[in-house]
Amino acid sequence: MNIKDVATLLNDKIQTVRGEQSSTILVGPIKLPVNLEEETVVFQWYCWLPVRDEEDRQDLLNANAETIVKRLSTLNLAEGQQSSVLVYGDLQRSENALVRMHSICHTGDIFGSKRCDCGFQLHQSMKMIVEHGTGALFYLANHEGRGIGLFSKAMAYILQEEGMDTVEANHQLGFEDDTRNYVDAISVLQHLRQKPVTLITNNPKKLDALKKSGMNVVGRMPLWGDVSQYNERYLNTKVERSGHLRDSDLREVL
Repeated sequence: MNIKDVATLLNDKIQTVRGEQSSTILVGPIKLPVNLEEETVVFQWYCWLPVRDEEDRQDLLNANAETIVKRLSTLNLAEGQQSSVLVYGDLQRSENALVRMHSICHTGDIFGSKRCDCGFQLHQSMKMIVEHGTGALFYLANHEGRGIGLFSKAMAYILQEEGMDTVEANHQLGFEDDTRNYVDAISVLQHLRQKPVTLITNNPKKLDALKKSGMNVVGRMPLWGDVSQYNERYLNTKVERSGHLRDSDLREVL
């Protein structure tokens, strides 16, 4: 099969999403059967590639599938990280949908680390979306350690073992408490859905980001659980120093 034939197969699955601050190339939907609580649940999966003004990907924004396929092996994408989104149900037309903006956590999501609650939040939010009937889980690949990256997170863990909390460790390494940006994810969400959304989160910064973008956020669903001796201080720090909301704070942010 030549490149033109491959491009024909891919053409309808590649879209350009343009935002005010950045643009993305969106690939999907792709059927993705997922093992969720010993049951197979079928999601629709999308992945996107951000394109910045200073990068050498500008030619891809207006490119057809054939050009993208020709360039793909030269982009060295395995050295970076790309984000994606799992969609369940009729996201475009349903009256209300649950949305989770989930930051990648290599240790919690993959290894099942008990130092945080990320693995629990990932799987619990997927269950919530399926039970609700419609929604989207955004898996944000450049958000490791609240945006400091995996290698820096490893060093922050060492400082935490020496008595620092999460915020102190990040500050001592020269980072802000939270450097995450949701612009690309929100532009993809706006491309996929214009109707109201309910956000699954304990983090008011995520709510603020969606509201400032113009998204119609009609509610918040808290996501607390899996508390243990290993992550209790981490969870308390989220509330006391990073402003995360307890379940009882629900009415204050809507």
